[in-house]
Amino acid sequence: MAVRAQHPLRTHLTQRLEAPCRAGCAHMKIKSGNKIQFIRYCLEGSWHFFLAGAACTCLVSVFDLIQPKIIQYAVDEVIGGAAFSAGVLFRAASAVMAFALLGALARYGFTLFNTMGAETLTQTLRDRLYAHILRLPFSWQNTHHTGDIIQRCTSDVEEIKVFISEQLMALFRVVFLIVVSLVFMMSISPLLTLVEALFIPVTVASSFFFYTRIGGRFLRADEEEGRLSGIAQENLTGVRVVRAFGRERHERDRFEKQNAYYTDLWTRLMRVLAAFWVSGNIIANVRMLIIVLLSCVLCVHGTLTAGGFIAFLSYNTMMALPVRNLGRMLSEMSKADISGARLMEILEAPEEQDREGAGTPSLKGDIVFDHVSFQYDNGDTGVLHDVSFTVPAGKTVGILGATGSGKSTLMYLLDCMYDLGDGEGRILIGGHDIRDIQKHWLRSNIGMVLQEPYLFSGTLAENIKIAAPSADLCEIKKAARIAHLSSAVERFTSGYDTYVGERGVTLSGGQKQRTAIAQMLIRKPPIMVFDDSLSAVDAQTDAQIRESLRHSTGESTVILIAHRITTLMDADFILMMEDGRIVERGSHEELLAQGGRYRQIYEMQTQGRAL
Repeated sequence: MAVRAQHPLRTHLTQRLEAPCRAGCAHMKIKSGNKIQFIRYCLEGSWHFFLAGAACTCLVSVFDLIQPKIIQYAVDEVIGGAAFSAGVLFRAASAVMAFALLGALARYGFTLFNTMGAETLTQTLRDRLYAHILRLPFSWQNTHHTGDIIQRCTSDVEEIKVFISEQLMALFRVVFLIVVSLVFMMSISPLLTLVEALFIPVTVASSFFFYTRIGGRFLRADEEEGRLSGIAQENLTGVRVVRAFGRERHERDRFEKQNAYYTDLWTRLMRVLAAFWVSGNIIANVRMLIIVLLSCVLCVHGTLTAGGFIAFLSYNTMMALPVRNLGRMLSEMSKADISGARLMEILEAPEEQDREGAGTPSLKGDIVFDHVSFQYDNGDTGVLHDVSFTVPAGKTVGILGATGSGKSTLMYLLDCMYDLGDGEGRILIGGHDIRDIQKHWLRSNIGMVLQEPYLFSGTLAENIKIAAPSADLCEIKKAARIAHLSSAVERFTSGYDTYVGERGVTLSGGQKQRTAIAQMLIRKPPIMVFDDSLSAVDAQTDAQIRESLRHSTGESTVILIAHRITTLMDADFILMMEDGRIVERGSHEELLAQGGRYRQIYEMQTQGRAL
């Protein structure tokens, strides 16, 4: 497939993603472990909604806290007064209703602004994560499991949303409520207020005790959820392979084993959380019991009025749940802490960067591999060893070699999927070191068709014009005709509007490869790479496609990688690779005349023997 193309169904999304990421990621560099800066990063674009929500929740607390004072006034005036006063009760009831109405309006405002902030935060964070991941190096993509990345971009983002929109906002409201409540309670009874205040640090201390035991358990559960998602994603994507080899029972057992382990982790985590919640209930009930007993004693001695008793118990009841939730919120923050760290790990990963002064030169010149050596970061002893060759502009070179000989690695290096380090040689195009060329420009001028093409969910026409969204139906048909796909399309009921399904599941292997060839041809790049992209077609179709390509590639430089010599024999020259080295080179006739490994492979294939 054309690896650097963009799906037309996603063009508008990618354009929208790049804008916020350039606006945010470009100027906002998150220092490792800086959680405050990470929160600021998340709040960009939504902080004003949360600020409005915070103001509304403060008003809710004020309106709620005023009502017990009104009730205290009414009770003391009626019970403690000389005579019953209907006017006092009417005024008190009217005030309570008025503040209740104001509180309802403030709650509506809080819900509205908080929800808008939460959804804006989620959209912005996911957009930035997605755009950032698209620009991460190919080596990073290879070392991170797809299921884990998906889990981070969904569940972990959701956890951050819950933390900021629910836990952080609730924490702000609880702290405000506690402070204002203590002020009101102090005006009723300093002694009872002191007792009430003494229980707050007890609750907080209990929460921190459990907090230290929840964080690590949640991290482990979160990681295992990513592994579970990875197993599900692999099996759903490769369901045809699983069914073809009768591996349903094995894969089901593997999934159930991981699911049971994940469930057991959450069960043990819930035991700790249950102990925390029960301890919170015990502390809250003991506090209520002591407050009620002391209030009764103060009322008997006449130092506390009946209205004051009712108001203080109201404040105590209003504080009971928030104080208990304060501990729970602190413990729940451990989940957000872990999720934030997992997201920061992605956001802190350095994006691909062009060299300073990298340009956009013409890429129609010779391709030169100059003493190229390379090894992957996994400790491999080396994939390529001092490889040097030149592909003249407009010529066709064939590369033959066994699996693992380094053929595909050459093309990944040419496309800057991996970067050459110091002392590992150079790759030049038209005399320009590819490290001095902007990567986007380089890849837009190199069309690459892989052995295992990836097709998106959509119609056949949409997949063919993936790299040229403005292409019309005539151009699509022309590319399909050159790739010898048109005859297959004519048999489809819906023609080019045929829905190919996820990863092209409705097409055969050969049809997918020919679709990928059409994808690249419609771009007309100056450099074309076919990485064993004809392996799934029969020999006759292979010959027909090669004949069409010879007349359609024009002045493009063509690199053919294959295991079949018949695919390469018409190339201007051929490279024979073994163990990361070029062991033979020359035209088809010259290599046959040398009588080396190339000739052996040719005789095996032409005589029908297995290689």
